[in-house]
Amino acid sequence: MSRAERLLDLIQILRRHRRPVSGRTLAEELGVSLRTLYRDIGALQAQGARIDGEPGIGYLLRPGFLLPPLMLSEEEIEALVLGSRWVAERGDARLAGAARDALAKITAVLPPDLRDGADATALLVGPGERIATGEVDVAAIRQAIRGERRLVILYRDAGGKESSRTVWPFALGFFDKVRVMVAWCELRGTFRHFRTDRIAGLTVTGERYPRRRAALLKEWRAAEGIAADRN
Repeated sequence: MSRAERLLDLIQILRRHRRPVSGRTLAEELGVSLRTLYRDIGALQAQGARIDGEPGIGYLLRPGFLLPPLMLSEEEIEALVLGSRWVAERGDARLAGAARDALAKITAVLPPDLRDGADATALLVGPGERIATGEVDVAAIRQAIRGERRLVILYRDAGGKESSRTVWPFALGFFDKVRVMVAWCELRGTFRHFRTDRIAGLTVTGERYPRRRAALLKEWRAAEGIAADRN
């Protein structure tokens, strides 16, 4: 591995971590000595990378350091193309359009050889069963999640019984046949899962719910026994 490739890998590793990571951990992942790791961090800092930290404490990459898109590897391009194609096929209408637009922007700035490879990739998304869409626009739920806004929904259970709920939506799961909104339900006083195809009505209140989305997601993962991202 060349030094340029190693510096790129170091940036990518730091990007994956949201909290300071020790120099020893970074060195082991890169397969280099601590002395080399410290030199590489110094080189990146000299090039403008906002890497905070010091030996014995850990390192954290602050936002603001961008790499040119042409630094993507062939496998990274394939992953982006495959993921974008899946979202274009299985996401709601607005999300599908955004996936196609994002892929077009990425391929537009790639070198010709990589652009041709992205267009001709053999990784395809197979046909799946039709997703139950229901009566509400999933894009409205996604917007409420981003803004941490309360929703008032009219929900039908499996037996068809309707109830009005005020919820704090913080996640949306895309499955093969259904989409599921994960939220704190004020009526039940706990976390609940709502199939979007069973939501008969939806009102975005404009009121911000009193908790942060990240905190709710963390508590829900703990309650469900779901392992969170280590980073």
